[in-house]
Amino acid sequence: MNITIRKATVDDVKTIAMLFNKYRIFYKQIPENFIYERISNNESVIFLMEENNIAVGFTQLYPIYSSVGMKRAWLLNDLYVEETARGKGFADALLQAAQAFGAETNSRWLMLQTAVDNYSAQKVYERNGWKREQNFYTYNYQL
Repeated sequence: MNITIRKATVDDVKTIAMLFNKYRIFYKQIPENFIYERISNNESVIFLMEENNIAVGFTQLYPIYSSVGMKRAWLLNDLYVEETARGKGFADALLQAAQAFGAETNSRWLMLQTAVDNYSAQKVYERNGWKREQNFYTYNYQL
């Protein structure tokens, strides 16, 4: 088994878009063509995971900033592993790649959100050292 995780480029857009649309369907959203603009405009960083040269997962991070910490931080907004590839530790590996990237970019912290009923993902995050926020509330304002 040959596993690779690498930073995606514009050449990977079609491959990532297929995975991204499956991710959106998981969250009951319609498929969209969104990835190209994020990569081509350097608006996000995407790590693509391949098993034997076949795309099996990705994670996407967006830069944000900490005014208090006066450093960049990253929002890990998307993480997806193909259903047939789950249970092999691929999500763990993608999280570890994101964590290493955060350290390499001298960032303050990484943040992610997940659905309150996505228990399998919560287990993966906690197993990898992520802590559920206890000190702050998250508020959303719909536009």
